Amino acid sequence: MSRALTNDQRRAIRKEFKGAVNMGPKRLERWLGTKDAKRVGRKEDGNGGESVGHRSGRRIVRILRTKSGDLTDADVRHMRKVVGYVERHRAQRPKGDVTDTAWRASLMNWGHDPLRDGRGKKRGASARLPKIPKSAA
Repeated sequence: MSRALTNDQRRAIRKEFKGAVNMGPKRLERWLGTKDAKRVGRKEDGNGGESVGHRSGRRIVRILRTKSGDLTDADVRHMRKVVGYVERHRAQRPKGDVTDTAWRASLMNWGHDPLRDGRGKKRGASARLPKIPKSAA
């Protein structure tokens, strides 16, 4: 069984999460409803073909809609997992335009659009939802 998180740990994780997740719940939910969101990511047995990232994205939407005082330790631990994934995946950025890449789509499943700044505003060439070629997923 995991130990309970301290208030300081919870605050620090929430702050990191807010820095890593730059998509609001409506935009993330809209993205998760697309075919491209469902095509990318690692699939695990027993999840009906849903990728780990897609399932995480649905949980992120719930977390974003939950008051911070109502978050469970499990929610905060998931937030820490999201921060770690986003940091690792951003370090693997491919060269060139990433607008329509599986790399961007995978990050978006985890609530981070690399074409948006930390406040969720578009930057760079385009912040439209990616269109992933079937061969890239």
